Amino acid sequence: MPYSIKEAAKKLCLTPSTLRFYDKEGLLPTLRRTPTGIRTFSESDLQWLELICCLKNSGMSILDIKHFMSLCLQGEASSEDRKEILLHHKEAILKQMEVLQNSLCIINCKIEHYKEIGIFHIDQ
Repeated sequence: MPYSIKEAAKKLCLTPSTLRFYDKEGLLPTLRRTPTGIRTFSESDLQWLELICCLKNSGMSILDIKHFMSLCLQGEASSEDRKEILLHHKEAILKQMEVLQNSLCIINCKIEHYKEIGIFHIDQ
């Protein structure tokens, strides 16, 4: 059952304008349109969009996502390249998580410090 852009956006917690942007950027090469040009989204398109959102939300650039998606269209011939891209991206995510975890520890220590002294403001 095809979804309208509004239905697809709601299902993915995105806006229709975001879906239009992804389409214009070439991230949805298999997206179909009605004879009058209206976009229709299949289950496969929604899965594709979930992957796009995952990559984007985890810090991959639109340009890199576009490259990754173009490799996906090549099928099995590009599977090793895609695996390498994902492995590098995973490493970047893990490094970012480490940075965020360290930042969280520092913030938690500061909060505890302010609780101990009974003041909750930034030192001047």
